[in-house]
Amino acid sequence: MSVAVRFAPSPTGLLHVGNVRLALVNWLFAHKAGGNFLLRLDDTDEERSKPEYAEGIERDLTWLGLTWDRFARESDRYGRYDAVAAALKASGRLYPCYETPEELNLKRASLVSQGRPPIYDRAALRLSDADRARLESEGRKPHWRFKLEHKPVEWTDLVRGPVHFEGSALSDPVLIREDGRPLYTLTSVVDDADLAITHVIRGEDHVANTAVQIQIFEAVGGAIPVFAHLPLLTDATGQGLSKRLGSLSVASLREEEGIEPMALASLLAKLGTSDAIEPRLTLDELVAEFDIAKVSRATPKFDPEELLRLNARILHLLPFERVSGELAALGLDDADAAFWEAVRPNLSRVAEARDWWAVTHAPVAPAADDPAFLAEAAALLPDEPWDLSTWGTWTGAVKAKTGRKGKDLFLPLRRALTGRDHGPELKNLLPLIGRTRAQKRLAGETA
Repeated sequence: MSVAVRFAPSPTGLLHVGNVRLALVNWLFAHKAGGNFLLRLDDTDEERSKPEYAEGIERDLTWLGLTWDRFARESDRYGRYDAVAAALKASGRLYPCYETPEELNLKRASLVSQGRPPIYDRAALRLSDADRARLESEGRKPHWRFKLEHKPVEWTDLVRGPVHFEGSALSDPVLIREDGRPLYTLTSVVDDADLAITHVIRGEDHVANTAVQIQIFEAVGGAIPVFAHLPLLTDATGQGLSKRLGSLSVASLREEEGIEPMALASLLAKLGTSDAIEPRLTLDELVAEFDIAKVSRATPKFDPEELLRLNARILHLLPFERVSGELAALGLDDADAAFWEAVRPNLSRVAEARDWWAVTHAPVAPAADDPAFLAEAAALLPDEPWDLSTWGTWTGAVKAKTGRKGKDLFLPLRRALTGRDHGPELKNLLPLIGRTRAQKRLAGETA
């Protein structure tokens, strides 16, 4: 059996880190098994689904490297859903209900006040043909519920282990709205069956849905997939995430926070597992390490500060070829490997490289706190060409001439050459600054 998984977001908002974690886990699971990954847009919520959100989903996944082998869109499949619904109606498994939302809310409130579960009472099944005709003559249009069998529903979950529901404890779900449009509970099953999805990996908020959908799979004659329900990601405070509120959206992490895709992937792949979170430079590395059995049932928390630290660790490992495009996008077209290797140990985000480009290639107002000492140092500057050994040779000569050492030697030089107290190693920066610019800065000139 070839493994087939799907990521099925609804294009009703921005993907947040919780959404894309599920996409990543599905992608890793498929690639570990040599299977395929389907991107399916669940876009039957026509009021809230928007093309720009659909485009954003594809952009976010592509940025992360989560390419898909197959693509589907629910709005292209209404005819198929209608055919399945007609068959379920003919078999008696879909039945019409006429309660208004207000009436249903009253029923639920009454049951809850009695300490009983808010399960639909199947009153619609007791309606006669005359009753239905009367209700429809009043202008009521039916919504359609799936009649569950009151039998146990069981499956072995790849994360939760054995799961058991009593059918009698489940409420008959609405599958078709009053306007005739199908709901997720039906469309998801039909798609998973038709597209031969073997494993459904999704959030634990769908556990009760799964109990219902297993019976729908049986009713439509579809093969029941293996299920895995992951604990939902929260923010650092334990609050849930919402794509419609833009909570920790992938777009904001990319465009506003300057996060590298592999930093986000490295973190999300290991959150909530028994593995340590370490920087990885390729998705192939994450595939090799992936095992869904390592996923814990504990609620994982997403900490942006942890992501930023991991982002810095990733940058410190990335070769120039991996960031040259980003540097060019920042306007640093002339940046080369020597510049990148000089500054990357001090970066948390690639965008910070602009600051060090300015230090090495643009005028800097030096902090010339000790003119006499700096003049002596300037007189000892060696001739070019300079390389990584130049800093050690020069400071050795300055130390021998002035008797200075440690902070008293190095800090005045750093402040004069860069205008800053901290930064990349000066053995790396000095050749980039160059002799002419260094001499002027040591003399207190902006250069």
